[in-house]
Amino acid sequence: MESSKLLRRRLALAALAVLAALLSVTAATYAWYVYNTTARTTRVEMAAGSSVSLQISNTEAGPYRSSTVMEDFTGRLVPVSTDKISGGFQLVEEFATVETQNSNVYRLVASIFGPGVEAVHYYKTSLYLRTNSNQLNIYLSDIGYEDADSNNPISTAMRLGLAVQGQEYIFAINTDPNPNADDNAAKEPEGGYVLRHDMTDGSTVPFTPYTSANFCNYDTQTGVVTVPAGAVSLCTISGDGSGGYGTPVKVDIYLWLEGCDEDCTLNLMGQTMKNVALAFAGFAG
Repeated sequence: MESSKLLRRRLALAALAVLAALLSVTAATYAWYVYNTTARTTRVEMAAGSSVSLQISNTEAGPYRSSTVMEDFTGRLVPVSTDKISGGFQLVEEFATVETQNSNVYRLVASIFGPGVEAVHYYKTSLYLRTNSNQLNIYLSDIGYEDADSNNPISTAMRLGLAVQGQEYIFAINTDPNPNADDNAAKEPEGGYVLRHDMTDGSTVPFTPYTSANFCNYDTQTGVVTVPAGAVSLCTISGDGSGGYGTPVKVDIYLWLEGCDEDCTLNLMGQTMKNVALAFAGFAG
């Protein structure tokens, strides 16, 4: 029992660093996390009474419907970080022992960084959207999720990335705190930091992800879509101009554990996410 406590303490110390920037980097680099492969249904929603249609498919050729199921992910999610999805992900590969200002006191500090690997360290898939509207603005209306363990919710450290029409959007899946987060002194400042995609020395930059405050509103009872001031339009798609469906628009979807998130700590080790479900809404206006 004593050795177990000592090991846990050493792991926690591994998250400490000399510089504040590195403090946010080493939050949970020892833990491996498993993402479950249960079905993740993605659906689209429209305003009640609308004459236009928004359809979705997980392949460009179709079939197109009002919902689809994202591809399974069978790898293991390892904490990675990025400020730009298209630039790739960084993860910690090795640690160095560094002497602190206190004599004879040493800590492990993240020292060597390398690229995250798709389908190994993070999840990526693609969806396709199409419409017969002259112009339809697309929003997220919900990110549904279910943790395997509500006491150790892996969702608190996960991010959703969307890349569409040359633009990128990163959302925090669950903004609630991890209730049993380890006290590893790696508390991110307001707004948070993430690893720079173009550096391999642990450099970080401030970054604030989007949240549910940036969704549009979809009333499940009436089917009405409304767009609050903070809603973020992901893209605009159109039909063929004569009432038919236009060229489908590809949406690349990424799911990963943000290693610089203060909630990404050792208590999440081995936890799973039962499912993630995305809801897109179209608003013609």
